[in-house]
Formats: sequence, structure tokens, C-alpha cells
Amino acid sequence: TSDMRELLADRRGGDSMAREAFDVYIHRLCREVASMTAALGRIDALVFTGGVGEHAPDVRVAVAERLGYLGVVVDSATNQNAGSDAIISVPGVPVATVVVTAREDLEIARQVREILTSTPTA
Repeated sequence: TSDMRELLADRRGGDSMAREAFDVYIHRLCREVASMTAALGRIDALVFTGGVGEHAPDVRVAVAERLGYLGVVVDSATNQNAGSDAIISVPGVPVATVVVTAREDLEIARQVREILTSTPTA
């Protein structure tokens, strides 16, 4: 995530290599989303989560612009100010676009609880 922050800052500062790296990142991300969409036959929701997904509005808007042909449209103000668990899509569009806070701590706790309750005691 800190690498992405640096990349975005350098891109905003006009660094051509950062701009190219960003474009490649967006291209690959959109390629994967489009591939999954083709396999599924449609897309109902696009979810951004994790470090970059939660904290990089520039990434989210670039992805939405590239995937607009699928019905992905984000509200720029909502996207820019999105906190945890926010709907950033424009109302009425075919694809809901959301930012979901990753909750790794809850998953870790669930897995630990599962191990503790399923491990036989000696």
C-alpha cells in the first residue's frame, strides 16, 4: 500500500514512469475484471477492498472509466470521500460499485476460534 501511495504521489507530480506504471496496473486490473465478467456472463457489483481498494480513489475512478462499457459508473465526489463500506456508484446504474473495509482481524479470529474448538485436548 505504501508503494501505491508513492506511485500515486509521483504520478500526480508528473513523473512519466509513475504514470506508465499506473496505466499498466489499471490495464491489468481491468483485464482481470473483464475476464471474470466474460466467464460469469455479467457483473452485478464491483467491490474494492484491501489497502489499495479502500484508500486509492484514483485507482477506483480509473477502473470505472475503463469498465464504463459494462455499466460501471462512479460518482466522483462520493468516490473521493469514500470511507469504510461506501456505495460509490451513481444511482440507477447497472453495476453497483462499492468500497468494503477489509476485516482481516475478524477472519483471523474466526479461524483461531475454529482451530481452538476443533482441536482435541490431550
